[in-house]
Amino acid sequence: MLTDIAVDAMGADKAPNPEICGAIQAVRELPVRVLLVGPQDRLQPLLDTALAGERLPIEIVHASEHIGMDEKAAQAVRNKKDSSMRVGLKLVRERQAAAFLTAGNTGAAMATAKMVLGALPGVDRPALAMVLPTTAGTPCVLLDVGANVDCRPQNLVQFAVMGELYARAVLKVARPRVGLLSIGEEEGKGNELTSEAFPLLKALPLHFIGNVEGRDIYNGNADVIVCDGFVGNVALKTSEGLTRLVRDMLKDSLRRTVTAQVGALLSRKAFSTFKRKTDPSEYGGAPLLGVRGICIVGHGSSNDRAIRNGIRVAAEFAQTGVNSLIEAELTERI
Repeated sequence: MLTDIAVDAMGADKAPNPEICGAIQAVRELPVRVLLVGPQDRLQPLLDTALAGERLPIEIVHASEHIGMDEKAAQAVRNKKDSSMRVGLKLVRERQAAAFLTAGNTGAAMATAKMVLGALPGVDRPALAMVLPTTAGTPCVLLDVGANVDCRPQNLVQFAVMGELYARAVLKVARPRVGLLSIGEEEGKGNELTSEAFPLLKALPLHFIGNVEGRDIYNGNADVIVCDGFVGNVALKTSEGLTRLVRDMLKDSLRRTVTAQVGALLSRKAFSTFKRKTDPSEYGGAPLLGVRGICIVGHGSSNDRAIRNGIRVAAEFAQTGVNSLIEAELTERI
C-alpha cells in the first residue's frame, strides 16, 4: 500500500524543478504516492516532460498562489488563502495525505501548519527537529533549528519532551540523554533563557544531563539538545558551511599532486561515504514537532535529492504515530 505525501511544488529556491525531479525519484524508489501542490498550468507540462510517457503515482493538486522566501510570514499566511502551503496542509488535515513536505519559507510553514492543523494540547510553539550525525555513530536531535527565534523557558521544556520522545520512538534510543545548549557546562553558565530553563528541565522525568556546548552536537555526548530557534539555526547553518569547506579543501588537496591523486583513487569509497554522511541533502528535512499532523520542512536550497529524502522522512514519520505519543507525554509530564 502506498503512502500519500503532499509536496509543496513551489517551495524551494529553484522550484518547481527540484520538487518534480525529487518526486519522480521518490516514487521509483519508495512505496509512496506524491501529490505535487502548485499551479496546474505550470506544473503539468514540466511533469509530462520529465516523465516522458512513464506512468508513475504522481498527481498535481492545484494551488493558485505560493509564499516567497522574502515575504513576511504572518502577512502572507493571512492574505494568500490558496497558497501551495495551505492547500498541501489541508490535504493532511482532511486525511487525503499522510504528510506534507515543503522547502519554502520556514516561518510561513510553521504559521500555516499551526493554523491549518492546530497545535497539540500542551504545545505553545511547535519546533523544528533536525537529526544530525555524530562521531559516536549515533544520531543527535537538535531542536529548535529555526521555527521560533524568541523563546520562553517553558518552550524549551516542551521542546525537550518532544525531542526526547522523537528520539525514543523514531530513532529507537532507549533512554535519550537530553542537554541544554549553552556556553559552558556549569549550571550557572548561559543567558537569562538558559538559566531559567535549567531548573525546569532538571525537574522533568527525563535523563537531563545539564548544559552542553556546541561541540557536543557532534561528539555523541547527548542524544537530544534543546535551544531557541535563533541559536539552533545559526548552529545548523554554521555546521553546513564548515562541512562544505572541509569537503572542498579535502577535494582540492587530493588533486594537487600525482601521489595525492593516487591516494584519492584508493580512498574514493571512503570519501564518498564521508560526503554522503555530511551532505545536507541526505537529511531531507526537519519534522515540525507539536502540530496535529506531519509537516516536514526542508532547506530552501534543496535539490532533487533533498526532496526525495524529504519524502522519505515524511513517509517514515507517518508510520510512527509520534504525534499521539507526544500528546500523551505532554499531558503527563507538563
